[in-house]
Amino acid sequence: MDKTRTTRLLPWTTPEGNPCYLVGDGTGYVSHVADTIESVQLGMAGELLDHIHDLLDEPKATHDQLRFAVARLSETLRDVKRIADSRGARLPVSDEPPSR
Repeated sequence: MDKTRTTRLLPWTTPEGNPCYLVGDGTGYVSHVADTIESVQLGMAGELLDHIHDLLDEPKATHDQLRFAVARLSETLRDVKRIADSRGARLPVSDEPPSR
């Protein structure tokens, strides 16, 4: 098996909000922790979407409830985008043009 070293955007930031990266072959402890955190974040995103769906169906939802929900959606979307960016950057690059 070819163990290629790659740079991975991790699902957390520094205390100052800067991105964290890992250089490795994707099989180490930190990679496993990052995979676990990404899995939890994606699961929480799904649960939040279910909650938002229910909240939007509630005619008596308050402004504060909706504002809180939008804030959580913003945080979750940031996490999911970070995961997508990280995974997309690790996809193999092909020299062949896309098939039609």
